[in-house]
Amino acid sequence: MSLVRTRRRKPAPPVDPRPEAVQVPEAEQDTDWVGGWSTGAQANSAALIRWIVWGLIGLGPLLGALAYLSVPTTPAAPVSKTAPSAPSASGGQGAAGFASLFVAAYLSAGRGDEPKLAAYYPPAGSLQLDGVSGRRRGEQLTVVRLRQTDPSVWAVTVAARVTGAQPSATPSTQPGASPSPAADPVRYFQVPVATAPGAGGATAYTALALPAEVAAPERAKTPELVYGAMHPALPTDPRTQAVTSFLSAYLTKAGAELDRYLAPGKRLAAPSPAPYSGIAVDQLAVEGETGGEPVVSVPGDGTTLRLLVTLRATGQDGVRLPLTYALTLKARAGRWEIAGLDGAPALAPPTPVPAASGAPGPAATPTA
Repeated sequence: MSLVRTRRRKPAPPVDPRPEAVQVPEAEQDTDWVGGWSTGAQANSAALIRWIVWGLIGLGPLLGALAYLSVPTTPAAPVSKTAPSAPSASGGQGAAGFASLFVAAYLSAGRGDEPKLAAYYPPAGSLQLDGVSGRRRGEQLTVVRLRQTDPSVWAVTVAARVTGAQPSATPSTQPGASPSPAADPVRYFQVPVATAPGAGGATAYTALALPAEVAAPERAKTPELVYGAMHPALPTDPRTQAVTSFLSAYLTKAGAELDRYLAPGKRLAAPSPAPYSGIAVDQLAVEGETGGEPVVSVPGDGTTLRLLVTLRATGQDGVRLPLTYALTLKARAGRWEIAGLDGAPALAPPTPVPAASGAPGPAATPTA
């Protein structure tokens, strides 16, 4: 029996349906290309990058200097120095109270009271006072003038009614001399008070000298008022009737039935308890009125009128006291109602100053 040898074929490689690509042997590939980059180009790029980096490093100081020189020079803002705090104008109120206490202690001081004055004016501790302590006294002390002579100094004038200082009864020996009039018991003392910042934000005070006695403050000239001359308050005058009814309820009834005399929307509180038992209106001064026929009628609704009223009010002890009220009246429904209890009489508007004679007038406009 014969054995037949069969030779196994190797399987054929799969056919790629795509077009055949030229297979380049690995040994024949260009050794100048690595990972898609040419090694020559890569070397040139690396050299270029190195030169750029070194160029930037070299230009760095130059660019920094140019940037520094290009910044505009601005002067440095001056450093504000904190000024020492000075007492404000509100320190005048404390200086006024300090001066009043000092004047009270000064007027009643006598032998042995030097330390009391030194509390206000330290050099007073070395004084030698005369007189008996407490023989004179200052009463009804009040500040009548307050003037700032320096940012930290106030000149305070204090009025005081001095008691216990009897004038000399020795008559004058000079021929033809008339007896001196009685001295006014109200006297005026000026005290210089210095202020300075104290502990805890408070203000400290001290006197710069002993009190100086000065003249009374100058009295101001009375300004012109809007009212006419005072004239008797006639009972037939509707204005007299309105103010009498109102002031009677206001002063003698503690405000009872007060609203019936007031204009709509007006509210007033009367003194309570009632200080007087009766009143009598004596005179009226009416705004813009110069005199003439007696007034017996009331104008149209909404008319307002200001007037000044003087009266005598009888106290609970039977003593009559003169009083003056500034009132505003308003007409409504044929009668006067009280529209306001004014705080002060109304002042007349200032009189315009006439132009000086001979003063050049306005220039004439030239015409064509």
